[in-house]
Amino acid sequence: MTTPFPFTAVVGQDDLRLALLLNAVSPAVGGVLVRGEKGTAKSTAVRALSALLPQVDVVPGCRFSCDPGSPDPACPDGPHEPGSGTARPARMIELPVGASEDRLVGALDIERALAEGVKAFEPGLLADAHRGILYVDEVNLLHDHLVDLLLDAAAMGASYVEREGVSVRHAARFLLVGTMNPEEGELRPQLLDRFGLTVEVAASREPDQRVEVVRRRLAHDDDPAAFAARWAVEEAAVRQRIVAARELLPSVRLGDGALRQIAATCAAFEVDGMRADIVMARTATALAAWAGRTDVLAEDVRQAALLALPHRRRRNPFDAPGLDEDKLDETLQEFGGPEDDDPDPGPDGPGGGGGQPAPDDGGPQGGDTAAQAESGEGGEPQPSGAGAGEQSAVRASEPFRTKVLSVPGLGEGAAGRRSRARTEHGRTIGARRPRGALTKLHLAATVQAAAPHQRARGRSGPGLVVRRDDLRQAAREGREGNLVLFVVDASGSMAARQRMSAVKGAVLSLLLDAYQRRDKVGLVTFRGRDAQVALPPTSSVDAAAARLESLPTGGRTPLAAGLLKAHEVLRVERLRDPARRALVVVVTDGRATGGPEPVALAGRAARLFAAGGVASVVVDCESGPVRLGLAGQLAGELGGTAVTLDELRADSIAGLVRDVQGTSRRAA
Repeated sequence: MTTPFPFTAVVGQDDLRLALLLNAVSPAVGGVLVRGEKGTAKSTAVRALSALLPQVDVVPGCRFSCDPGSPDPACPDGPHEPGSGTARPARMIELPVGASEDRLVGALDIERALAEGVKAFEPGLLADAHRGILYVDEVNLLHDHLVDLLLDAAAMGASYVEREGVSVRHAARFLLVGTMNPEEGELRPQLLDRFGLTVEVAASREPDQRVEVVRRRLAHDDDPAAFAARWAVEEAAVRQRIVAARELLPSVRLGDGALRQIAATCAAFEVDGMRADIVMARTATALAAWAGRTDVLAEDVRQAALLALPHRRRRNPFDAPGLDEDKLDETLQEFGGPEDDDPDPGPDGPGGGGGQPAPDDGGPQGGDTAAQAESGEGGEPQPSGAGAGEQSAVRASEPFRTKVLSVPGLGEGAAGRRSRARTEHGRTIGARRPRGALTKLHLAATVQAAAPHQRARGRSGPGLVVRRDDLRQAAREGREGNLVLFVVDASGSMAARQRMSAVKGAVLSLLLDAYQRRDKVGLVTFRGRDAQVALPPTSSVDAAAARLESLPTGGRTPLAAGLLKAHEVLRVERLRDPARRALVVVVTDGRATGGPEPVALAGRAARLFAAGGVASVVVDCESGPVRLGLAGQLAGELGGTAVTLDELRADSIAGLVRDVQGTSRRAA
């Protein structure tokens, strides 16, 4: 068995360690979401936590880890009589991003359930994680249907497995810990709110600290057992402190003054619902217990706010996470109570265990990205030949709700909310023989397949004799996510400040729509003499919004170069993810200048998309009383359709939904 890296040997990351320890002290805090770039010890710290958790008593032989003191009366392995149990270490169960529904919630033998009435149930990961930790690495990449199941289990503390009226229920209370890299996409708001705390982590920029990280990592890899032995004393001390804090927790007093501060802070930052208030209260109480105190102080409330509110106060997926600490301090001071003057700070611990937040080490708190976008840093490289006509980036206008642009036909891509697709979830449209494990039984089709063979199978009783070959899988239709590739004209003809601001506002609105519909997005820009891939296809619409914000304009209009670059991006992406269908959104006024025969070249490039059956739409940015209609001609060459900026709005009179038309013949 692999020896894990010791928790106390993790260098830095004080907020991360503190958040994990608070959940170990009080699992009611609700788990931790760890956001940060790759290679920042996110997974290492989470996996190391399980070794510090106290052992749990379980009913011998129970696959669902029932507490012998109060066993679950509905346990599938029960009923259990209260009594003594056996102790075992707390489990940490990892949920793979690509796990199936049956692997998560468990599998029910449909054939035996129909023929014999027997609930033959194989527990899943939710049962294994009961009274332990459920860890999801890259939680932002988890499929929607698994997210829904996690939400249900986290809300009810139980998991239900149902197959055509046959159901099994078991307890599923676990500490949910997720790690994610925001560059790979954001998390659904519903799941985001289920995490009690969130922390942002980043690699240290201090050379001495980086040297120590490398030294410890190499020492552990050379001899894990010897390295763990060197940290055994520190690990035992933290383990004992967790036990002591758990014992002290019921005695901690959350006074009215602290409660007023918690309520005022949540109101000041306009968080939705009451979950934030409850999580802050539990976190502040756990902080006091961790510090060895029985009273909650203002410093505990402040640290609780820094951990519990950043992921709840975001009003828009493009807003930077984090809290305004000056505003937080003003609120706490305004609503402070007499009990906040308690001079006893308690012992120190990881992350300033007395409730003090870790000092700012310059890690990303969301402000850097916004500052770079404002200054133009980190934007796309300057294309050659931009010339002296280049203009600085302008801000996007206010985003608006857009019409739904969908790909025609029926796809089979990743679950999402844009285009029609054959999916595991959705409305039933028919039945088919299962390919692999049966997941959704079509009962009527199964009975119809088995009925003609009952006499030959020697049926003598009321039960239906069902064989494996009789089972039918329900064919369902739902929605898929697409690759929305934006091809944005940044040439001089688009450079009027008011016009470019409106164009950016339209693209930002489409990006927001792509975020809500679980699409991947990419960004190609063209101006001067060539085109640039400003953002390769990604699930992070935040990154696309930042690149768009810093986009300068000017120069000629190499429309053909932009289309050819987009065609190459699609070719590469089709090799990586062949099931995901693409929607190309060209944002331009349709003019093509620069180089020999620019209009003819653009036409030939556009016809490549039509020949490949790629769905496309042209957002016509032409304005003024005299219009040349070039964007409409481009849409015809692409085999797609054109919409104006005004028609793109969902509240325009042109209709609520517009399907991209170019590939309907091939898709049919």
